Amino acid sequence: MQDRLEQALAKFCQCALPTTCAGRTDAGVHALGQVVHFNTDITRESFSWVRGVNAFLPASIAVRWAAEVPGGDEGFHARFSALVRTYHYVIYNHLVRSPLWAGRAGWVFRALDADAMHASAQALLGEQDFSAFRAAECQAASPLRTMYSVAVTRHRDTIIVTLRANAFLQHMVRNIVGSLIQVGTGNRPQAWIGELLASRDRELAAPTFSPDGLYLAKVDYDARWGLPQEDGPPHTLPFELPFN
Repeated sequence: MQDRLEQALAKFCQCALPTTCAGRTDAGVHALGQVVHFNTDITRESFSWVRGVNAFLPASIAVRWAAEVPGGDEGFHARFSALVRTYHYVIYNHLVRSPLWAGRAGWVFRALDADAMHASAQALLGEQDFSAFRAAECQAASPLRTMYSVAVTRHRDTIIVTLRANAFLQHMVRNIVGSLIQVGTGNRPQAWIGELLASRDRELAAPTFSPDGLYLAKVDYDARWGLPQEDGPPHTLPFELPFN
């Protein structure tokens, strides 16, 4: 996404404009509320940035809004000014895979107990060492992160896992979801997630789950920046579920 956005900006402005994203998204991961900043002396109206850059973007990417904010050492930074990040993970839980969810949801054909998954996930709350759910190649300086909330809800054949934290480690959400699925199928007890967290051992947790169902849903900032972000409840998916 970032490279395509920078290509579109270059075509619109006729110059290179390096960007900084609020959060990284691996191949196959979706971003519904990604926030990006760049520095420029070019003057345009906000609507001009939106329409102009979108004219050079593929159908799968769109700029939803633009705003001018102070830059510099004390100014806005898409990554470091972020207070809370919200991710959704969508699981299609049915015996048969759905073509409508292809590339948009992880698929689990074994029956999942969403209530057990939700109860187990509450062990993740608070400031914790998430080494057990951290990718081996993660370059973060510290494995400590603060998890504000985790919710697991079922909507017929679809299960939504919503996580809100100050920041996330590489593959952290997908590793957590993979382990929660083990709880949901009954392969592991509800206390297992807390045990994994305490162990700080990635090798004890479940394999990294598919990227298809992961969505960066929202990034929250201090109101002083005046960003025209689209607001919504943090525990709802910001698009309609097919046939649910």
